[in-house]
Amino acid sequence: MAAFDVAAALRWARFDPGRTLARRPDEALPFAGPQDLAGRPLLLDTCVYIDQMQGRAPASLEQMVMARQVNHSSVAVQELMHAVGRLDPADRRTAAAVAAIRAQVEAMPDHRIFTPDLEVLGRAALLAGLLTRTQGYGRDARLRALQDAVLYLQARKSGFTVLTRNLADFDLILQLMPAGRVLFYRVGAA
Repeated sequence: MAAFDVAAALRWARFDPGRTLARRPDEALPFAGPQDLAGRPLLLDTCVYIDQMQGRAPASLEQMVMARQVNHSSVAVQELMHAVGRLDPADRRTAAAVAAIRAQVEAMPDHRIFTPDLEVLGRAALLAGLLTRTQGYGRDARLRALQDAVLYLQARKSGFTVLTRNLADFDLILQLMPAGRVLFYRVGAA
């Protein structure tokens, strides 16, 4: 494995807005619609799995997932397994939740699970650090920003489109780096 090219990453990281960013109106964001049924391969954000497990995923999302090539990130696996660790074993709902998460992770085909490389991880750390500073993120938001930045840059490098309902975080990332692809959806939408 080659060493991380810090100089190239610093040259690449010239997207500092120098100010706090605001979420744009929905009309300015790329929401999934009927025209998006077919298209580039998808990389699913963790919220997609959660919405599917909880039966909240809109029918249009399910149709898109069936029509397109679906890819999975080790970031999503990590977040799902973190949820398992957080669940209270004494809670009567935990066993069912763990079983659903296990089934979700085990259903991911090995050849469709991608792990970010050093370039993606290093550049995502820069991007997340920038978001942390400009947005004034607290401790919890910092980790979320790092995971979202990794997922976004992993998808960008592989030519995938991130599918997510996380408007707040991915809109900020898109404002800083509009070259990547994201499709948003809402639960309760058709």
